[in-house]
Amino acid sequence: MKFRPLHDRVVIRRAEGDTKSKGGIIIPDNAKEKPQEGEVIAVGPGARDESGALIALDVKAGDFILFGKWSGTEVKIDGEDLLIMKEADIMGVIEKAVEAKKAA
Repeated sequence: MKFRPLHDRVVIRRAEGDTKSKGGIIIPDNAKEKPQEGEVIAVGPGARDESGALIALDVKAGDFILFGKWSGTEVKIDGEDLLIMKEADIMGVIEKAVEAKKAA
C-alpha cells in the first residue's frame, strides 16, 4: 500500500533502540526506552499560508531527524510501525557528517 501524508505531516520510521545497556545487560523490548530519532519516509506537500500559497517542508524523505519524546501518532502501515507527525514537532535534522564522526 502506498501512503501519502497530507499538508505538513511527515511519516517517520523510528530508529532501532539499543538492546544492551552500557554495562552489557540485555534490555527486554518492554523495558526499552523508545528512541527519539528516526528516518523520514514520506512528506506531505506542505502547509498553506493566509494567501493560499504553498509553503514547502524543510525535511525530505531520507533525512534522519530528532523529535520530541511524546511527538506523533503511532500507526501500522503494511505491518510496519511508523509515526506520523507535523513538521513543527521535528526538532532538527541529523547531518551525516556528525554520524560519521560518532562511528570513528
